[in-house]
Amino acid sequence: MLAAAAISTEVEDAYYAAVELREAVQWVHEGEPGAKLKLSMILGNQCDDYQRCLCFILEGRGVVQMLDDLMWLEDLLEARGRVAGKLMNRRASIMPQVRPYVATEPDGPLVAVTREFQQGPSWYLDPELSDSPKRPL
Repeated sequence: MLAAAAISTEVEDAYYAAVELREAVQWVHEGEPGAKLKLSMILGNQCDDYQRCLCFILEGRGVVQMLDDLMWLEDLLEARGRVAGKLMNRRASIMPQVRPYVATEPDGPLVAVTREFQQGPSWYLDPELSDSPKRPL
């Protein structure tokens, strides 16, 4: 699902959006100051729904799995970028990319931008975490 969400998204946009989302999820997981605000800003922005799509695909799977999957996507998109660069250098003919979104703004409700939000169980009950789960502050 993650790879499919990136298919028609411009090569660099797809990669950097995935990196930004992974960093925000990682910072929330690590308890970095301002991390929840950063994540909610990503999910509440006024541009297309690509990052929201990625996040909503992963939510509820456990934070470790979310991070693993986003890192996998980053690697995949980095390889896609290398291939695109080689094609561009060769001046190979390529099909024009069709944007998957019909508008540059969201087409539905946005996530509320806030410094704090309630983290669900996937953030602290992930089986990949320590044996004694702790509820976040």
